[in-house]
Amino acid sequence: EVDYFRREIRKKYDYDNLIGNSPKMIEVFKMIKVCAETDAKIVLVLGESGTGKQLVARAIHYHSARSQAPFIEINCAAIPDNLLENELFGHERGAYTDAQASHKGIFEAAAGGTVFLDEIGDMPLPMQAKILKVIDSKKFRRLGGSKDRDVDVRIIAATNQDLPGMVKDGQFRGDLFFRLNVMNIPL
Repeated sequence: EVDYFRREIRKKYDYDNLIGNSPKMIEVFKMIKVCAETDAKIVLVLGESGTGKQLVARAIHYHSARSQAPFIEINCAAIPDNLLENELFGHERGAYTDAQASHKGIFEAAAGGTVFLDEIGDMPLPMQAKILKVIDSKKFRRLGGSKDRDVDVRIIAATNQDLPGMVKDGQFRGDLFFRLNVMNIPL
């Protein structure tokens, strides 16, 4: 039953769900395959709203060696700034008033799998610095924690914004853009 379920999930996010036979779409399919097969640790998906950035992220995950591990998505624009850090990194008991127990964040929960940071262009600058630290050191710290935790996840980031323009305007960190732009899939 588990094998059947996994095959059905894989079919659901197969390339067949991405429609197109133009030369540009053929390139997108090739890039998805390369990212999935090479276990690219960081992928940046760029495109207007509705172009299928989430489908591309899921196709990369479900066609990779990480497909048996979690795929966890977070919309960086939908979560208030003060809660985003808690969602991403979790917290220790007593980190703040209502923290009655320790809580795993998305990076910890997705161990061995993929974290999809949707609308990363809307992420606040202080949080961008923390994501950059995760990418560089492969470690993070829970809110209220005193020790770093190792993290092994693939990060797929997506946005419909002009990140190079935002870097020039000081609205997005240039060093983070440089790290995210290793494997770039434009839609």
